[in-house]
Amino acid sequence: MGRNEELESLRDQVRRITDEIMRDVQKRLELAEQIGEIKSRLGIDVKDERVEQEIRVKVMALAGEIGMNEDFALRLLNILLEQSESVQALERQQPQKQTHLAVFMKAKQLETAGKKIIHMEVGEPDYSPPAIVGDSLSESFRLKRYHYTDTRGIPSLRDAIAKDAGLPEDNLIITPGGRFAVFSAMVALVKAGQEIIVIEPAWPAYKECANFIGAKTRVLKTRLEDSWTPNTTQLEDMINPATRMIVLNYPNNPTGKVLEKKTMDRILSIAKDHGLYLLSDEVYADYAFNSRFHSVLEYGYEKSIMVSSFSKRYAMTGFRVGYGIANKDVIAAMTKVQAIGITSVAEPMQHAALAAMAADYSQNVSLMKKRLGFVADKLRKMSLRFIEPEGAMYVYPEVPTLDDSTLVERLLGRGVAVAPGSGFGDSYKNFVRISACQPSEFLGRGLDIMATVLQESGR
Repeated sequence: MGRNEELESLRDQVRRITDEIMRDVQKRLELAEQIGEIKSRLGIDVKDERVEQEIRVKVMALAGEIGMNEDFALRLLNILLEQSESVQALERQQPQKQTHLAVFMKAKQLETAGKKIIHMEVGEPDYSPPAIVGDSLSESFRLKRYHYTDTRGIPSLRDAIAKDAGLPEDNLIITPGGRFAVFSAMVALVKAGQEIIVIEPAWPAYKECANFIGAKTRVLKTRLEDSWTPNTTQLEDMINPATRMIVLNYPNNPTGKVLEKKTMDRILSIAKDHGLYLLSDEVYADYAFNSRFHSVLEYGYEKSIMVSSFSKRYAMTGFRVGYGIANKDVIAAMTKVQAIGITSVAEPMQHAALAAMAADYSQNVSLMKKRLGFVADKLRKMSLRFIEPEGAMYVYPEVPTLDDSTLVERLLGRGVAVAPGSGFGDSYKNFVRISACQPSEFLGRGLDIMATVLQESGR
């Protein structure tokens, strides 16, 4: 047999096997659909972590037996599992889950129609950016600083942030808000079918970014009864050859939790032992109200990525200036993603951010701490359970006798917007997130209305 004939014979085998694989996958999806119908009738959740783990163990054993790379085998499995979940979820015909942004849009529509709304659903401070920021914008126009820049950001801003962090500017990229730093890190470092671990309740963007690239999100749930402290033993048990990244968000949105150092130490140790990327969203680090907060940068871990922004610290949410700090190779990979997606952050906004760094933001922190204390006092009078916020801008109380979507809708009807707890994790339907970004006068009025709605609901 000649080489061309041998090649064509092998290709024929590949075609035949590919055909068989596609037919078997379709059979699997049809079975998943039948399972979904049964689950729906019995009221069983679509996702069953125990069953998934059993399948995962078998696949890993089979991969070892046949000589297949375990990471590749688990990536294929995760793609199948995600598709099965999608097929089964269609059987439920569930309404789209509400998020804090969805509530915000509804509230804005009501305002357009003439209804007054007290906004306690979004983390957007009511106070203004430093005056020097406005001056910088005018100066940028006068000096014609409104051109394309290096994708990583203007050198002066990178240098200033890097100096504060005690790192070279090559370890830093300026991004359009902290969200894009999270997105570009995941796109650059995680492949479809690989896994990330998220500790919930958590900002929903982590799952959204993972879903966009076809990665699987494994969720480590925390509980109010445990003061929202993650169980690090459970965290390590979740790791397998397909795990690529652990995501942290402390001070936490929505709970206000700050990790104890021993917990942070243990998470770093787990990440190092398994060679995992550790993405730490520290957007609220400046709003940590105790000395317990420790940045991931303090550990010098080579595979860590720290994300922050100017949105909360300086009340510059609409300016969309964030940044990521990581090793040079990671920054280079994130830069490629940003170059493809947006070229660079707008030059005037980068100069505005640089100007803001000369301003004192301590009053913002003091004001937020005071407002959170005010909200906490009001919630205690309602006899609601929550942990005292140790940072960030939110309180996350439990509302045990009313699901979050019902409470959110009733409050909107009374002119008050709060964020549904389930927007930060499916297990938290009896929680709501209350933002302290409004003056105490408005917060008090909104919380009084909330107390009345809860009383009317039989609390």
